[in-house]
Amino acid sequence: MAQKGRVTVSEAAKAPPAARTAGIGFVFVTVALDMLAFGLAMPVLPLLITDLAGGDAAHGAVVYGLFGSVWAALQFLCAPILGAISDRVGRRPILLFSNFGLALQYAILALAPNLAVFLLGRIVSGVASASVTTANAYLADVTPPEKRAAAFGTLGAAFGAGFVLGPALGGLLGGIDPRLPFWLACAMSAAAGLYGLFVLPESLPAERRSRRILWRKANPVGAIGFLRERGDLFPLAIAKFFGDLGHVVLPSTFVLFAAYRFDWGPQEVGLTLGLVGVLSVIVQAGFVGRVVGAIGPGRAFYLAMGGGVTAFVFYGLAQEPWQVYAGIVFGALSGMAGAAMQTLATQRVGPEDQGKLQGALGGLAGFAALIGPAVFANTFAFFIGPAAPFALPGAAFLLAAGFLLLSAFIAWRALRF
Repeated sequence: MAQKGRVTVSEAAKAPPAARTAGIGFVFVTVALDMLAFGLAMPVLPLLITDLAGGDAAHGAVVYGLFGSVWAALQFLCAPILGAISDRVGRRPILLFSNFGLALQYAILALAPNLAVFLLGRIVSGVASASVTTANAYLADVTPPEKRAAAFGTLGAAFGAGFVLGPALGGLLGGIDPRLPFWLACAMSAAAGLYGLFVLPESLPAERRSRRILWRKANPVGAIGFLRERGDLFPLAIAKFFGDLGHVVLPSTFVLFAAYRFDWGPQEVGLTLGLVGVLSVIVQAGFVGRVVGAIGPGRAFYLAMGGGVTAFVFYGLAQEPWQVYAGIVFGALSGMAGAAMQTLATQRVGPEDQGKLQGALGGLAGFAALIGPAVFANTFAFFIGPAAPFALPGAAFLLAAGFLLLSAFIAWRALRF
């Protein structure tokens, strides 16, 4: 099948040399700092919300899921808009807006005296959380198609690098004061913004930008239409959606699950998530480019989904902590999914549409994050509550494994024909 809009090497090579060097370094550093900030807050965020909600674990899980859905709804609405704007004005302004917006939301969370103010912070975060999708567009701007798997793997390694130190440090600081990780996260996001303000070159020259913003497409419905216009791209986007939906189970329920099942506190959770980060860096930095180059992005995606399914089954049936650690080892393979899918998707559109593509994919990821917290948090709450036919704290992970299997099947069907 001919691929509409497939990018050529010469198109991708038109980025200024300065953008290819300093820009890629900035993307790595800023995403690592953003994920460090996210990792700092992760061990304490659900527990603090539960505390503000009255201390009941099941009720806290429901409130946490609701807040996650509000955050995701705003990302779902705003990602296509910011993606389209970045095609018109460039990537740099959107990245800086995101960095400083996240710094503001962490400051609000650190000061929040009640759930209403806490919700305000999550609203700010939902609007500002465009750094990842815009960073993907930035990498597509400055990287030839045949090198994108390794570049997106590097971006994934930045995620892992932030998780190596972030959750462990967040857990330790949370043991001292549950608000302290938010202040450090605020400083990390502000540092990323300042670094970009003084270092980041623009990756999208004026002659390669969209002439105008098509507002009818700069929204979730229009973004779906943009994907549907490219018949070979739409099913891949749907496969990515279900993969993203399955992985929402980790931020939605892992901390609550570990606290309920194993009586883990912020320190145990933080160190465990730090291990996740270490393995993620190893896979993303050391294997993604090689694996995708050896077996192709499609097979690499299937391998990643298989690792994720195995990991979630281990989590879902875990009776002892060692089973969680075994699952983490298999789960590290799922880190290849993002780079593999981004490689497949970015090769199917031209440079003037990379922001729209990332906005559309980011919108779908936002929709997954919109419904995921409610689905998984309520599944967890139901299966630890009195109405459950049997106690199964890990039920949410088994449901997530099903979504990953569906994702792999849709991708297989799309790439087969």
